[in-house]
Formats: sequence, C-alpha cells, structure tokens
Amino acid sequence: MTGAGPVPWVDPSRVHALVVGIEAYEAGDTWRLPGPARDAVRFWRLLRDAGVPESQLRLHLSPLEPYDPHVPYGRADQATLRRVLVRELSPAQGDVLWVWWGGHGVLDRSGRLRLFCADAGVDDKVGIDLDSALARYAGDAVPGLRDQLWIVDACETFEEDLGFQEALPAEALPVGRPGHTHRQTVLRAAGRGRAAANDPVRATGLFSDVLLGLLADRAAVLPAPPDPEELFPAVRARIAALREEGRTLQHPEIRLQGPDRTETLPPAGPPATPRPLAALQRVVEALLDYPLMHDPDERQSVVAVLNPRVTAVLRRHSRARTDVVNLVAGLARRDPDALWDLFDAVVSVDDDPELRERLSAAVGELVATSGRRGDRR
Repeated sequence: MTGAGPVPWVDPSRVHALVVGIEAYEAGDTWRLPGPARDAVRFWRLLRDAGVPESQLRLHLSPLEPYDPHVPYGRADQATLRRVLVRELSPAQGDVLWVWWGGHGVLDRSGRLRLFCADAGVDDKVGIDLDSALARYAGDAVPGLRDQLWIVDACETFEEDLGFQEALPAEALPVGRPGHTHRQTVLRAAGRGRAAANDPVRATGLFSDVLLGLLADRAAVLPAPPDPEELFPAVRARIAALREEGRTLQHPEIRLQGPDRTETLPPAGPPATPRPLAALQRVVEALLDYPLMHDPDERQSVVAVLNPRVTAVLRRHSRARTDVVNLVAGLARRDPDALWDLFDAVVSVDDDPELRERLSAAVGELVATSGRRGDRR
C-alpha cells in the first residue's frame, strides 16, 4: 500500500471496516455537527457495494434527526468504540482494514489527536486517542489486517486554544509490541492546529465529500484501498480549490507507514511563508475577543451591515469560531477592503479602546498582505 502502484485485488470477504459518524454529543446543542453520520453511511455503502459482507462493516453513529437511511447502526459512545477497537477488530481474520471517522476532534497538550465520542460531555470529554489506536494496529496486538487505510475528518485545533475548564481524560488504548508487517495509510482532514470545515446546509464535511467523490470514481478497485500516492494529490488539489474560494483553511495530511517506509507527505503548496495565514488568525482572534462575536444574533447584526453582494456568497456556521474564520477568510479573498467595514461595524457596537487597537492592527496587517490599503485607526 505504500508503493507506487495500486493495491492488488483483494477478496472482499477478507476486508473489515470500522465506520464512525458522530453528529450529536452529550455536550449539547453547541456541539451539533450535521454531516458525519450521513458521510459515514455513504462510505459504508461504497464498501458494501464493493462486496464486503455487512457483518464485517461495523457502522457506529450518533446522528441528528432526521435520520432514515434504513441502515442499522451501533452506538458511538466511548465504551462501545473502545470495545470494538480492542476486543472485536483486533483479532479479526482478514487482510484489509478500513477505518472512517467523522466528528469533533482536538489536539491535546502532548500533540495527540483525540476523537470525541458521542457521550463526550462538557465536564468529561471522553474519546479515542487516535495515536494509540494506530500504534495498537501497527503491532502484534493485531495479527492480521496487514493493509490499513485510516480516514479521519475531524478538527485538529489545539486544546489550549479552546479554553477547556477540565483537562482531557487519559484515553490511550493498550498497545502490544511494535511490528514490521503492517502498512498504514492515515489521511487526516485538517492539519495541525486547523479546523476541518463542515457544510451544515448540505450536511457533509468538506474533506469527506471530496474523498467520497474520489473513492466513488475509483469504485472499480474497491474494497482494496486505492494507491495513496495517486489519491492524495487529487484530495489536496480539491481542498486547495476550496481554500481559494475562502471556504476552508485546512491542509489535509497523509502519513505512510510500513516495513520499508515511514513518511508524512507535505501538504499542497509551499507555506514556507505563513504570514497571510498568521495575519488571518490574528484577525480571527481579535474578533473573538469581543463578547458580541460569540452571540449569534449580535454577530449577524454585524454581518448585516456589510455589502450583501459579498456576504451572500460566504459560508456561515453556527459555531462562533468557524463562522468568524469563514467570514474573515471570505472577505480577505473577495474584497480585502471590506475588512475595514467589518472593523467599523464591530467597534460601532463595542468601542473598547484596547480591543479596538488590537483589531485595527490585525486588520491592517491582513489587508496589507492582500496588497490593499494599510493601517487605519
């Protein structure tokens, strides 16, 4: 799987999959995420149609209503998913493992990706430690399933940036002795420190939608995983086009690990000069310092005074940070000077001198990187 060509044909009866899509969390409405369950079902159908027995397609969902695709599914709480990973899938007799996970995630303070489960609450954010799962499935705790493709559509924002009041609980899975026979390809949607964009109107993750389309185009090779070095450039190109449209800031990542190779392929483009992104982040953080930007109604009142020809094509989101990122990125791409209109609208509601100074400096820098006007106080 880490070679230059596609994986040879495999017997569908020798293929297993864990397919997870979590839209509803015990943490409540602020964690609602329309899309992952529907994306998971689309992926489940791709493998089913490729001949994988349904008994080997473990589908675990926590869907928002309405959900009626006539596809039965298991629970997506931590105890269930941990049991599947540790007790059910690990000893499975087979050659190929697919893992699909869509939902909320965060990079913990040690840089490990935590994937929240459906029973994650405000005070107890339980989940699965992806890095420990990968380590388990690369060692002798998993005697079979030598070829593995892990696909994760989840945010990789830093735990420190989210202001959690409670520390994340320890979630590591038991790991055996390292092995040298498994080949893992890991596709992660967001990239370190970035959010994975979601389209709440179409109820799909942008990365998931791109990847599902590409896998459908390659249905002839399923259920064998496609050649990752042929697939990933197509993923990067389509996500890059979405970045150009101002719909996301994410940079997907692919990691290849096998007996003869361990490598993380670089993201598309050469962000050796991260200044525009850093400037955009500073505007986002300066805006989120304003309490009004965390209230959907007040935030909408600010957006309403902007040029409707610009705002009409912007992607909106119910979560404050995602909505502000979409707003700033969209304005910076389509009409950087409109960022000053956004500045005027915000300070007209809250003219705190310190917040105003910080926002003015950040907007001035972002506009300057776009080749437009400079600073304005």
